Amino acid sequence: MVEQPTRARRVLILNHYAKPLSHAGGTRHVELFGRLKGWEWSIITAGLDHVTRREYMPDDPHFVTVPVTGYTRNDHRRVLSWVSYARNAFFAALRQPRPDVVFASSPHILTPVAGWAVARLRRSRFVLEVRDLWPEAMVSTGYLRRGSLTHRGLRALERWLYRRADRIVIVAHGWRDYFAAAGADPAKLTWVSNSAEPADFDLRHDLYRPLPDRVPVRGRLFVFAGSHGPINGLGRLLDAVAKLPEHTFVLIGDGHDKQDLVRRAKAEGLTNLHFLDPLPKEELRGILGGADIGIHVLVDSPVYRLGASPNKLYDYLAAGLPVINNCPGEPEEILASSDSGLSVQTDELAAGLRKLAEMDDSTLLEMGRRGRQYIEQHRSRTVMAERLHRLLDELVK
Repeated sequence: MVEQPTRARRVLILNHYAKPLSHAGGTRHVELFGRLKGWEWSIITAGLDHVTRREYMPDDPHFVTVPVTGYTRNDHRRVLSWVSYARNAFFAALRQPRPDVVFASSPHILTPVAGWAVARLRRSRFVLEVRDLWPEAMVSTGYLRRGSLTHRGLRALERWLYRRADRIVIVAHGWRDYFAAAGADPAKLTWVSNSAEPADFDLRHDLYRPLPDRVPVRGRLFVFAGSHGPINGLGRLLDAVAKLPEHTFVLIGDGHDKQDLVRRAKAEGLTNLHFLDPLPKEELRGILGGADIGIHVLVDSPVYRLGASPNKLYDYLAAGLPVINNCPGEPEEILASSDSGLSVQTDELAAGLRKLAEMDDSTLLEMGRRGRQYIEQHRSRTVMAERLHRLLDELVK
């Protein structure tokens, strides 16, 4: 008797902002799910790049795009974009082969609502991934008043989702107390941190122009690679940059505040500060290690005191860069335990940058080596994909 082949299990991922490696943006899911064995996977994402504000077609067959409305700032148009994604992703998901698991990721909170509805209709297991604490993040950044009607409604929806999820994936250790206070079953929680694969961050000067060749460099070369938005606190970074004219700073990325930052740098004559457009993740990984020091800064917000799992921190460490950091909690603990950087208060940012800049080359290289080793052992994509694999296998036995 010939044994019939076992059908590969399927997971369908809903993520408004997911990107393939050939584009700038969030590549968490393509990197994690691409490492799974025995699972077929597809990602439903927006067909509009919210950074470039242009429509695009991913070159990865695992991606399915849906139309969404555009927005340029944090107003009602952004909410309409969320609604359009949730609606269109829901209908797109119903046209896909039946998944064993629907994996819906925030932000925003409407994506998990669509994911739950798909899972119910397709009789699939439902995994809720929380990458940003909603609506707490909106309150902490000033976009939503605590106790308002909208806040109470979103808080009720958040708790409703926690009760209905078969599993809840969180990216920060420190969030467990928050979920307990929200009534989530601790047995549902699985930690799958943001991460980076050190082998992917080897310098590729054979493919990409080295970072030091893209800007005129004097002194140490500092790099910030990430979103230029209100939560990133880059205004305070520019305060520090002005105090270190003998060193070079590169900001790679885009965001709501970028043009204001560019105008300010020009008005203040910050000739040691350079802005580069967002880079495809593959290219960024191939040049990031060409800097001397990575910069991880965030505004002082109550939500970050609950916990944070910043992609850019892991990218810097995977690239072998020592890091300057102003965020307490997990980022500070990682740098302290691996002895791979320096954490400071925001008002001490300039002094911290100068302290790292004045270290000799061998000291910085050794700090970078320790950080890279830490990521390899504890926060690599491979390590986190194994955690995700176990979770999915336990759900679908």
